[in-house]
Amino acid sequence: MASPKTSLTRYAWLSLGTALLTIALKTGAYILTGSVGLLSDAVESLVNLAGAILALVMLSYAARPADEKHPFGHSKAEYFSSAFEGLLIIFAAIAIIYTAGGRLLHPQPLEQMGIGLVASLIASLLNFATARILLRAGKQHESIILEADGRHLMTDVWTSAGVVLGLALAWLTGWIWLDAVIAILVALQIIYIGTGILRRSFDGLMDAVLPTEEMEKIRQAMVAFQQQGIAFHALQARRAASERFITVHMLFPGDWTVHRAHCLAEDFENEVRAQLKNTTISTHLESLEDSRSFHHQGGECELRVETEKLESESPTA
Repeated sequence: MASPKTSLTRYAWLSLGTALLTIALKTGAYILTGSVGLLSDAVESLVNLAGAILALVMLSYAARPADEKHPFGHSKAEYFSSAFEGLLIIFAAIAIIYTAGGRLLHPQPLEQMGIGLVASLIASLLNFATARILLRAGKQHESIILEADGRHLMTDVWTSAGVVLGLALAWLTGWIWLDAVIAILVALQIIYIGTGILRRSFDGLMDAVLPTEEMEKIRQAMVAFQQQGIAFHALQARRAASERFITVHMLFPGDWTVHRAHCLAEDFENEVRAQLKNTTISTHLESLEDSRSFHHQGGECELRVETEKLESESPTA
């Protein structure tokens, strides 16, 4: 049976096929009309193609199981793909601005606008359908590759709409310079999207903490177990694509048996996993009465304050 990540490659193939079709349509539209606005759309579709190819490779790599050299698995490979796509987006935008700047200084007449606009519209509809599928799959499977690809395609749809509107206005008014201006505006929007993808990829590679709403679910689970005489500290949580990794120290009364403490630790881990899917959680059992239990390298003060906050919020506090 194929692993979930292996099955995600079919979405990368869908994105790749869509990119090839839209490149053909938009390049043809540019050749027919000579519009740099349509050229900017075609260049972005080239980025989509490169991103889809890398996504296909990285999704296959991320699907590999954990091994001796990579005990936490290969999920972070997704961040390399999304970061690469972010860089491609920015480079493509710079190329668009360069080309549009030259056309702004030296305007050229637009030709066969009707055919060019129809080709661009068909390409946008293809991108819209594929983007919706990728975004839905990315959310369902918590895949940053699919989500980044889907958001990029959806942005392509809206920027294409802007290009078509600009071309229509240039055609109707005779203001040819509108084509180059809109191409530059599209490029600036592409840069904004690219930097956003880069920022999220960087956070994933640097083991940024889980989102606030997910951390709150962990804290709520802690409060429930504190009512049974347990304390927590040294909470650390990170995410690698769809996988979550959590470590926390659980402090038990000294007169408890190891068996009792272990059973409650298992219950706590199961509760967290029920709230957050694809989670690997490790708990470290310590004595509540031993002050050395609170000695933990990195973030000790902050985590102890968090523990005290949770204790104060507990109904039994």
